[in-house]
Amino acid sequence: MKYYVKVLQNYATFSGRARRSEYWYFALFNVLISVVLSLVGAQMGTTMISNIYSLAVLIPGIAVAVRRMHDVGKSGWYLLIPIYNLILACTNGNSGDNEYGPDPKASA
Repeated sequence: MKYYVKVLQNYATFSGRARRSEYWYFALFNVLISVVLSLVGAQMGTTMISNIYSLAVLIPGIAVAVRRMHDVGKSGWYLLIPIYNLILACTNGNSGDNEYGPDPKASA
């Protein structure tokens, strides 16, 4: 849960690097919250709740994905390549500093 909050605190920070755990825990909690809000909305007969949540986490989701690409030494534009971006998101990050910043594992 701390990674989910960390991503929300870095709401629109596209610079720097994000560890695999930060990216995937954000994705996990994002899916869980979306499912719960969809179920609640279905019981209430509306999709407005889940739509508002999806819009609220759109920018942080893109930002953490760009930082994840930076961790493996790639530009954020690699998010536009469908399968390759998933492979990069699962790949271990570069050890040590790279052009996008210091190694996040070194500071943890």
